[in-house]
Amino acid sequence: MKEIRLGIACPMANEAEDAVRFVRETLARCHGFARVQFFAVLDNATQDNSLELLRAYAGAEPRLAVVWAPVNRCVVDAYIRGYREALAAGCDWILEIDAGFSHKPGDLPRFFDAMAKGYDCVFGSRFMRGSILTDASLKRYIVSRGGTLLTNLLLGTRQTDMTSGFELFSRRALEMILERGIRSRAHFFQTEIKVFCRNLRIIEVPIHYCSPSPRLKGSAIAESFRELWRLRERVRAGEV
Repeated sequence: MKEIRLGIACPMANEAEDAVRFVRETLARCHGFARVQFFAVLDNATQDNSLELLRAYAGAEPRLAVVWAPVNRCVVDAYIRGYREALAAGCDWILEIDAGFSHKPGDLPRFFDAMAKGYDCVFGSRFMRGSILTDASLKRYIVSRGGTLLTNLLLGTRQTDMTSGFELFSRRALEMILERGIRSRAHFFQTEIKVFCRNLRIIEVPIHYCSPSPRLKGSAIAESFRELWRLRERVRAGEV
């Protein structure tokens, strides 16, 4: 990995003091790369002092880039902005990770070890052997598991977790994803990405996931069903 430039795309909002701690602990797990750049993407969803704290920390940590994106309309825009920042910086591998310690920096070596074996994408799974799932509401568990089973049934995918947002992409894979266009405006976009990548060299690794909140809006679930059907039609038409 001495020749690999790693970019980390991480949307953040209302993390307070945990924002800096999360950046610090994540970067501490990223050893052996030619370069590492952490892109913390914040927008108007942030109502606390997270932006100020991160900007102050960036003054002492050159690997942190604080991206202020007030034009973001939804959470998907924040992720896409992070992807594009990493690609524009010339990164070879792009890691997507959620802040707030719902994704554990301690799992990162599994992603890097797998990617170094020649895979295009490494997806974190909450439901494969070796995974740990804590503090998840029953509703969130049912939606994630059910969404995975339904997607595998309708679209022919074979993953154990189609809704996780802890993942590592090669530059080529992420450019392909963005070129095809992410149409979902809610959390279903994680499934959309995985469907786009189904014919690439992909692998899942177990993760420890801690659900940050039991809340899951009904509108997001309804959007997922609509987008799943639309994505099924695109697959059947050979568009993806």
